[in-house]
Amino acid sequence: MANWDDYRFFLAVARAGRVTLAAKLLGTDHSTVSRRIGTLEEVLGAALFERSPRGYVLTAQGAQLLKSAEEMESTTLLAQSEISGSAQDYAGPVRIASPEGFGSYFLSWRLPQLLKAHPRLQLQIAAMPTIFSLTRREADIVISLSRPTTGRIHARKLTDYQLGLYAAPDYLDKHPPIERVSQLAQHAFIAYDDLTPYPEVNYLPEVGANIKPQLTSTNLFTQLLATMSGFGLCVLPHFVAAHRSDLRSVLPDEVSITRSYWLTVHSDLRRLSRVRLVSDFIASQVAAHRSSFLPPDRSQIGTQPDNPSHAVDQA
Repeated sequence: MANWDDYRFFLAVARAGRVTLAAKLLGTDHSTVSRRIGTLEEVLGAALFERSPRGYVLTAQGAQLLKSAEEMESTTLLAQSEISGSAQDYAGPVRIASPEGFGSYFLSWRLPQLLKAHPRLQLQIAAMPTIFSLTRREADIVISLSRPTTGRIHARKLTDYQLGLYAAPDYLDKHPPIERVSQLAQHAFIAYDDLTPYPEVNYLPEVGANIKPQLTSTNLFTQLLATMSGFGLCVLPHFVAAHRSDLRSVLPDEVSITRSYWLTVHSDLRRLSRVRLVSDFIASQVAAHRSSFLPPDRSQIGTQPDNPSHAVDQA
């Protein structure tokens, strides 16, 4: 009979699509992965994958096995959590995938509090412009800009957040005053490019007509630093830019954009104690700092001193 380890190797290959990548995720070599898959296929008497130079694709039998294997995985994880975990002893890894702004400017300053309280917990933050799949177990918790509509997931809204138009004082001093939206098309803009996987960050059509960016990037840090350098104007989240003395808000009453953050976990992992702990911590921190995401008084945006938690000078 096949043992659980055989199914663990099967799940890794099914999610990764390649033996070499599955081996890396499992911390072993590709020959071991191939051997374990071969053993499982021999025991079950069925081919689970179609092999090709492009990778491994599930056969009909493999797709049928995938659901059962994921249920076994969830049951095993939950049993381990219930037996070895307690409210005072959370342990093990939790991988969080997040847009870079939220992950780097908000989470990275607050998650260490959780690690100090639970030293056996291991947190991994993937803060980058990439869409991660809960179904393929690329992450345990995903922060997204919209509510996912497919898959066996549990989603909850964390908060709305506001964005505005910003520029460096040096840029504003060297260019004509900006008094209305119709004047923006004459200025240099920094924005996301077409390669970003998030359609929600295409802000410029909401700012004004005929605005074309001269500098684009999938990376928020690149946009922020280019704005600070005095190159041009950029739409930035208030929780990233509002407290920087080296940025000024532009037309705060006319340009105000709202987006949302959602927290999602796979339904099978929702009850896992360490995943629940981290999810609840993130939600509580967002609730405690709601005013950072939704400034109550936009007239104060860009006029307050730097807050160390928003510094990016070392980037």
